[in-house]
Order: sequence, then C-alpha cells, then structure tokens
Amino acid sequence: MPKQSRMWTYLFFFAAVQPALWAPVPVWAGTPGPTGAGVVKDAQALTEAIDQHMAARWAAEGVKPADRADDAEFMRRVYLDLAGKIPPVSEVRDFLADKTPDKRGQLVEKLLDSSAYVNHFTNVWRARLLPANNTNFGGSRPDLEAWLRRQLLDNASYDQMVRDILTAGTGMQPAGATEPTPLAFFQANENKPENLAASTSRLFLGIKLECAQCHDHKFTDLSREQFWGMAAFFNGATPQAGSSGRQIQIPNTPKMVRARFLDGTEPRWQEGDNPRVVLANWVATRENRYFARAGANWLWAQFFGTGLVHPYDDMIAEHTPSHPRLLDELAQQFARNDFDVKYMIRAITASRAYNLSSMAAQGSGKENPQLFARMSVRGLTPEQLFASLAQATGYRDSLRQGQLAGFGVNSREEFLAKFANASDNPTEVQTSILQALAIMNGKFMDDVTSLERSEMLAAVTDGPFRDDAQRIEALYLATLSRKPRPQETDRLVRYVAGGGPAHDSKKALGDVFWALLNSGEFVTIH
Repeated sequence: MPKQSRMWTYLFFFAAVQPALWAPVPVWAGTPGPTGAGVVKDAQALTEAIDQHMAARWAAEGVKPADRADDAEFMRRVYLDLAGKIPPVSEVRDFLADKTPDKRGQLVEKLLDSSAYVNHFTNVWRARLLPANNTNFGGSRPDLEAWLRRQLLDNASYDQMVRDILTAGTGMQPAGATEPTPLAFFQANENKPENLAASTSRLFLGIKLECAQCHDHKFTDLSREQFWGMAAFFNGATPQAGSSGRQIQIPNTPKMVRARFLDGTEPRWQEGDNPRVVLANWVATRENRYFARAGANWLWAQFFGTGLVHPYDDMIAEHTPSHPRLLDELAQQFARNDFDVKYMIRAITASRAYNLSSMAAQGSGKENPQLFARMSVRGLTPEQLFASLAQATGYRDSLRQGQLAGFGVNSREEFLAKFANASDNPTEVQTSILQALAIMNGKFMDDVTSLERSEMLAAVTDGPFRDDAQRIEALYLATLSRKPRPQETDRLVRYVAGGGPAHDSKKALGDVFWALLNSGEFVTIH
C-alpha cells in the first residue's frame, strides 16, 4: 500500500483512541501522609502498608482513584516492567482465561524467576550506571553486563551490588580471578575523582553533589569542601592503581581537603585501608539513611515513572516527598529485609496503586500524578521497544542475534542509538519525527506488514480462524496484549471486508497490523 494511504489508515483507526495517553501531566509534591505501620516482615504486609498510606492521602485530598486495571492492562504493564517486553499471545490468552484469585501475584513470581527479568534489569542497571551519551567505557561494557547478569541471577542484595561497584578493582577479588567486574562504571566517569564522587552521590544517595563542585550549593547546606571531601576517597585509588590518597587539592586553589563522609564525619583509618572500600562500607549500610531512602525511591520510580521524591536522584529539601512517611516505611523495610530487590518488587506490584488503570476516574478533578491515583503513562525505553517489536512481529530469532531483519540498521545497538531519548523522566518521553518515520515508513515495517514477507500476517491470514473478527483479535493480542473492544471489532471488520484502499481483504489485515504497531498504545506502558 502507498505510504500516504497508510497514513490515512492510521489516522482513521486511532485518532480518537485513548487521547489521555499523550496528555502532558504536571508534577509537584504533596503533603505528609499517615504514620508508619511499624516493622514489616513480609512483602504482603508492606503492600498493606503502602495501601494504607495511599488510601489515607486520597481521602485527605478528596481524590477518587482510578478503577482497577483489567487483567490485560495489568499483564502488559507488569511484563514490560519485569521482562522488558510485551507478553506472547499464548500467555495472554491463558492469563485472561485463568480464574485463579492470585493469578497476578503468580505472574509476578513467574517473571521474577525468568531469564527475561535478568536481561531486562541488566539493561536497567546498565542504563543507570553508564550514561547513554558517554562512550568512555569502551570494551568493558560487555564485562559490566555479564557482571550484572550474574548478580541478578544470584539475587544479590542491593547493598552488596553497590558495594561491589564502588570497590571494583581494589584487590577484593582472589588472585588470578577472571570473573567479570563493574569497572565500566569507573571508565564511564573517566576515573576522575570529581566525576566518581558526583555519580556515587547521585545514584546511591540521591544527592546531586556536583552542584557544589565549584561553589557552595545554592539550595542546600552542601559546601564545596564537602564535594571535594567526597572526591578525595577516589583520589589515587583508581582501579589500575593501589590505595594511596586520602586527600585531594581543590582545583585552582592551594587548599587540601581530607576524605570525609557527607554526614561530616571522618573515617577512622586503619593501616592498609583502601579509601574506596572505606567509602563503600559507609555508603551501602543499613545505618546510612540516605542510601536506603534513595534506593527505595529509585525502585518506586521504576514502576510508577515518578518517585515519591521527584526527581528521584535529587532528594534535596526543596523536593519534598509526596508521601514522607511512606518513603520512610519503604526505606526502613528495604534495609530490614536485607536490601532484597525482589521483596520490594513483590510489595510494589501487589499494591493497589500499581494495579490501578491509567485512565482517570470520572469526576476525579485536577490531577496530581504524585498522588498516584492512576497509573501514569510512560514511554517505552529503546530496549523495551526493540524487544516488543520483535515479540509482536515474530522476529525472536533475530532478537537473539542482535538484529531486527530489514529495519535498515545493522544491529540492535544502532536501533537503540536511533531511539535513545535524552529525557530522564519516563512520563515525558516523546518520540521524535525521525523515530516515528523510521517505524511508520521504514523497511522493517513494510516487511512485517507485507503479505509476502510477514510471518505474523501469514499465520493470521492462513491460520485456523473462523472469520475476520478472530483474525483482528489475534492481531490485537499480538500487539496491544488485549482483545479489541466491540466498537473496534465492528469498525475493523467492515474495513477488512471492504478491502481498504487496495480492495484486498488480506492486504487490509496488513493495514490493521501496521496501524496497531504505530499506535500510541503500543509504544507506551500504561
């Protein structure tokens, strides 16, 4: 079909579908929530505590939360959040037909035990540690990914992972060990003490310390000396060198600053101490309130697109938590449960807030996304988009080889580079014109929606389906992970029966597939 005709087909199908998916959403902080619920000993109890905090806040604000997401919406959401891709059609059908009361919890357990979870959270951690626009890590990126996979397979605790990252290359490994390491974190920061101090503080303590690099921070009590006191831990202790420095000179000044923790205390040095090991043992501990709060807030933001403090990596006093006591509760239980990431995921994904629809309730009034009264709509990451396109179109073999055949790019890496987005806020990700055109008019889309070359369309047009309604349902399940609504079925059955612009019903099915893959519903988590 001519591309111009396909554009009109797209507009015809989806101009009025879920307009809220693209609506901009403001973000601001809220007021304190209810008192903490005490020590939580299991994920279910933490879920109940989350629900209590949320319910109390909604009542105080007079907010009506959205309806519970239906099974199809929940399944697609949790698959993208835990497996990094949309679910296969067979699993969607089974899940929708399953009447087991706890099937959502069972699905979460299944995904947490899957290789897809390991692969996806390897991407999540890598993107966190290695900025997309930084290439200083060279050939050590695969080494980092291998290290991350091993940690996730072993369900390593969050504090242990952070401690191992900060102490990489300090001789902590046995002599002659050849296991992969996270040294790419240091290379991405050019092994510079100031870069490493800033990244460590931002990623693991939720403090953007770099604002105090050249002068005292304007909005906090962080001083320039505190910045360089943190940087001193990395001075003369690069992964290639030994432990030699416990102080550093502030650039363009004669002043020397001793290594000092951000709480103002100095280490009690012992002979032979490596400064980075000393720092890691202060950062990644239960006693460090910054660490547990920053980790809990980061995990919350992973599943809601917005942290309880926003931005999630800038937890200064001006950025008031939307639910202060809930954040304290999450941080306390994260630490008390040995920084078990899966424990936190179980609690968050079972919460009422995570299970809400993305469509606001009628009469809910002016919306504050940090009330979490509906699920925010988030853009897919490049990795999620790549994997979901492969899943929907049947290019799973190509995905394992790192390629989407016919897309016009040579590898997965080129695809990810083309679809990279500079925004740090998942709820504000926008598709560029070039990205949209690459999907709409690229060779890949022509191939996967062509009767001659598409495996998916061949299966739909020649498969054991009774009528066009069943064929359209199969396409919806493959792309949007849901069955079409009655009005969608009626409209598209008429379109296919009429053959579309080409007056060919089979080609019209290809038009439907093309439009679904290009819809706002496909490229978002909602």
